[in-house]
Amino acid sequence: MTPNRQHIRFRWNPVFIHILAWTIVFLFPLLFIERVESMRRIHDFSLMRFYIQPISIAIVFYINYLWLIDRVLFRKKPVQFILYNLLLIVVANVVIYLVHHMLLPNEFIPRHPGPGPRPPRPVFVQWQDSITLALMVGLSVAIKMTQKWIVTEKERQQLEQERTEAELKNLKNQLNPHFLFNTLNNIYSLIAISPDRAQSAVLELSKMLRYVLYENTQPYVPMEKELEFNHNYIELMRLRLARHVKVEVDMPRGLCRGYQIAPLLFITLIENAFKHGTSATEPSFVKIVMSEPSQGVIECHIENSCFPKNESDKSGSGIGLKNLSRQLELLYPGKYTLHAESDARVYRSSLTIDLN
Repeated sequence: MTPNRQHIRFRWNPVFIHILAWTIVFLFPLLFIERVESMRRIHDFSLMRFYIQPISIAIVFYINYLWLIDRVLFRKKPVQFILYNLLLIVVANVVIYLVHHMLLPNEFIPRHPGPGPRPPRPVFVQWQDSITLALMVGLSVAIKMTQKWIVTEKERQQLEQERTEAELKNLKNQLNPHFLFNTLNNIYSLIAISPDRAQSAVLELSKMLRYVLYENTQPYVPMEKELEFNHNYIELMRLRLARHVKVEVDMPRGLCRGYQIAPLLFITLIENAFKHGTSATEPSFVKIVMSEPSQGVIECHIENSCFPKNESDKSGSGIGLKNLSRQLELLYPGKYTLHAESDARVYRSSLTIDLN
C-alpha cells in the first residue's frame, strides 16, 4: 500500500464512523413504527417532531467537535467554553420547544384523546433534552481529548525512537574506534613475535573492518554473519597467542539460523576475554561457548584467566562493557541478561538474548 493510500484510509475511517453512528441515531425512530399501514402511521408518529432532538444533538456535537473545543477549550479558555455551551443548550431547547408547540402543522401533531388544545410538553422532558445535550458536549470533549492524546503519544513515541536511534548511533561510533584500538594493540604485539603472522593478521583485520564499517550501519544483521565475524576475530587473536595459552571455542555456525541480531554485541565480551585473560609469560586460557537453549534464544558463556590491565593501560578503560549494557537496554529491553563475575584467577561473563 502506497503512503498516499494509507493517508486517505487514515482520514476516511473516522468519517465513516461518524456517518454510521448518526445513521443509526436517525433510523432508530423507524423501529417504533408499526409495519401495518406504516405510511399513515408515520404521520401519527410525527417523525419531524421526533427528529428535532437528534438534529439538535448533532448540531451541538459538531459545533463543539469542529470549532469550540479546538479554538476555545484547548486554548485554555474553560469559562468561555462553558458559557458558549450553556448558550447552545438554551437555544437548542428553545428550538425544540417551538417545533413541538408552535411550528408544526396540525397533521404532524400526534393525536390525543379529548377536546381542547394539546397538553404542554412535560417539564422533565425539557430537562431530559438539556441533560442529553450536555452529555453530547461531554462526548465531543472526550473524543477530541482522546484523539489529541493519541496524536501526542505517537509524536512522543516518534521522538523517543529518534532519540534511541541517535543514542545507538553514538554508541556504535564509540565502539568502532574502541574495537579498532584493541585490535591494533594485538597486531602491534604480534609484530614483535612474528612479522609474517602480523601480515596475515592485517589481512584478516581488513575483512573484519569491512563488516564493522558496512554491516554495522544496519540495525540488524543475519545471525550467520555475526557468528562468522566472531569466528574471524577469534582466529585473528589466535595468531598472536603463545603456546601456553589454551583457547577452547564451541560456536556452531547454525545457531539461531534465520534470525537477525543487532551487530557486534558479543564481540565486546570476546575481545575482553583475550585482552584480560591471556598472558605472555604465564599459563592462561580462554573458553567461549555459544548455544541455543531454546528456539530464537542465543547464549554466550565465556571463562578466561584473570590478568587485569594496569591503570596506565587505556585499553582497559571499560568503555566497551558500558556501551554494551546500554545498547542491550535500548535494543532488547526485558529480553536479555548480562552477567559478569570474577574470583582471584577466573573471570566469567555471560550474555543471553531472546531474538523472538
